[in-house]
Amino acid sequence: MTVVSLLFALLAGLLHVYIFSMESITWTRPATWKRFSLTSQADAETTKPLAYNQGFYNLFLAVGALAGIVFVMLGHTQVGWTLVFSSCGSMLLAALVLALSGKKYLRAAVLQGTTPLLAVVLGILAVALG
Repeated sequence: MTVVSLLFALLAGLLHVYIFSMESITWTRPATWKRFSLTSQADAETTKPLAYNQGFYNLFLAVGALAGIVFVMLGHTQVGWTLVFSSCGSMLLAALVLALSGKKYLRAAVLQGTTPLLAVVLGILAVALG
């Protein structure tokens, strides 16, 4: 159970690194801003500072999850699970907020929230079962 939970935490972390790269590095490329439902290059330029900041939030969540995985694997389970649950729990809650923002965001919310949900649920089971 632990390995599967950490695998989902890894996938969640890698997805959030990818989201970081879109929001903070490639935001003004049409392929990126269209993916975020923007309709013009001008909109991408206007929202660039906000996206840049949001991207780093996603990167920090990813780093927390990835660090947690490393700590669990090194036997520092209390620190590791705390980081995994905190980071993946925050990812999951952010996905819930995204889903509540409107129907057009539901697909992205499911994509963003599924792996951290599985990491948290399976991690709780792994810790509880021991």
